[in-house]
Amino acid sequence: MKKEQVVNCQFSVWYPIFKKHTIKSLILPLPQNVIDYLLDDGTLVVSGGDNNNQQNQTNNSDSEEEDVQWSDDETTTTVTAPEFPEFNSKVLEAINTLGGCVFPKLNWSAPRDANWIALNSSLQCQSLSDIFLLFKSSDFITHDLTQPFLHSSDEDSPNPAINYELVLRKWSELLPGGEFRCFIKENKLIGISQRDYTQYYHHISKQEAQICHSIQEFFSQHVQYQFLDEDFVLDVYRDSWGKVWLIDLNPFGEVTDSLLFTWEELTSGNSLSANQEEGDTAQQEGPVFRYTTSDVTVQPSPCLSYRIPRDFVDLSTGEDAYKLIDFLKLKKRQQEDSEEEVEEEVRQ
Repeated sequence: MKKEQVVNCQFSVWYPIFKKHTIKSLILPLPQNVIDYLLDDGTLVVSGGDNNNQQNQTNNSDSEEEDVQWSDDETTTTVTAPEFPEFNSKVLEAINTLGGCVFPKLNWSAPRDANWIALNSSLQCQSLSDIFLLFKSSDFITHDLTQPFLHSSDEDSPNPAINYELVLRKWSELLPGGEFRCFIKENKLIGISQRDYTQYYHHISKQEAQICHSIQEFFSQHVQYQFLDEDFVLDVYRDSWGKVWLIDLNPFGEVTDSLLFTWEELTSGNSLSANQEEGDTAQQEGPVFRYTTSDVTVQPSPCLSYRIPRDFVDLSTGEDAYKLIDFLKLKKRQQEDSEEEVEEEVRQ
């Protein structure tokens, strides 16, 4: 995997090519001050200005009294969340254009490792604050911002310049059992893996041939020879009607999770073997299709390892108390907003 392949897998590079076959999305340039904020360990979320500007102004004196003081030292300063009014306006406009709910990501990664911290335990976002909460809690996002070329074979060459972007995708309810990862080598589909391999889905084993055929057909008709590289990883979704949609493109290398394969076998040049019972060679002429075959092989989600909040570790060691304070303030503010909305409805 070379750095050029990583660059080519940026969302803004492949989206124009396959726009007709994927989810509607909008791309916004990420300002440098926002990038700096995402990499800053000081505060967890922004106060946002997402419909709270007026309340913040009228309750300014109250909020000052609510600030927690951890020291009597006169040099103690109160950490305040930064504001990005212009960027916030652009984000809200884009969210509204996409129907009011979006799935956010950066050039390559989505904050899939951070859904545990969202108030709805989902990656669905309706405001800039929702997005920042996920992004600042995600190691995947930090990787995009700090180590996008990790595991590149040409690591000694200069890093290409990256223009970071916020990608907002129209929210769609995708069932995990319909997601698959495809491995393409020399423009040939060599392997298909169940994306959510930690769970057993009965319909996959029952519809194995149909699933494999529909993905092969989608690849040959809409993707093969269309992308800038001949080696890449393709994420697709097959809906209940059998239609296949392109979800994402990833570099063909260790930076991408190989799921039910190993990168050693994917790059060795040897023929792949299926995970079916011995003697079943129906899939051997085409791509190898691997999936969880029974409840016995169900595994814990690899994202569980990210669910021990680093912020709480910092708190327990006394290194950073502001992160928890900011998070609790956000929850309190959202609860107050919800109560006010209910009161207004009652009055009406």
